[in-house]
Amino acid sequence: MVPVTNTILRHGDWTMAPKTGATGETGLLTRNPWVTRRALTVAEYHRMGEVGILTEDDRVELIEGELIAMSPIGSAHSGTVNALNHCLVRAIGDRGVVAVQNPVQLDDLSEPQPDFSVLKPRDDFYRRATPRPADVLLIIEVADSSLNYDRNVKRSLYARHGIPEFWIVNLAAGEIEICRSPEAEQYASVTPVGREAVLEPQLLPGVTIPVAALLG
Repeated sequence: MVPVTNTILRHGDWTMAPKTGATGETGLLTRNPWVTRRALTVAEYHRMGEVGILTEDDRVELIEGELIAMSPIGSAHSGTVNALNHCLVRAIGDRGVVAVQNPVQLDDLSEPQPDFSVLKPRDDFYRRATPRPADVLLIIEVADSSLNYDRNVKRSLYARHGIPEFWIVNLAAGEIEICRSPEAEQYASVTPVGREAVLEPQLLPGVTIPVAALLG
């Protein structure tokens, strides 16, 4: 079995923090980044869930072989997810699969769980296999306390793997950042839009979503 450390990386302060229930001091590895770490693969990550090392109560995702703690979900975040789900399902219909907080396997070391992934239609609704980058039409993250993480880690990660379009719903600013045209680890086009805008995903022409309906 793969050795499991008792540390996970938090979004907010980028420091190593102990898993719930663990005791002891941390910080030495953060201050010594040259120490070689052993990355977890997606297969090993899934195995940890199968044997009970990770449970449904552990809100983590695998990014570049490390377990990353996901931010707690408050009412503003969950309400926005509900509104987005309502709008997306109605607008997209049979033209795509709207997945809510489900995993997308980007490679052998990264399997994030975005708030939304809009996927190409498939008759099994992805029961047989987790979606891969080629299946993705659009990814959306709802950001409040996770804004820095979504901009600096998630955006680069999605661009690196060729996700064609990525939206960040910035709750604090009351706007949505539309990221298109992935190049290496960035998007060539990043455009913030306000409540007056109507969104149309690039790969779903004719699908329109008013920003005001999402932000409330």
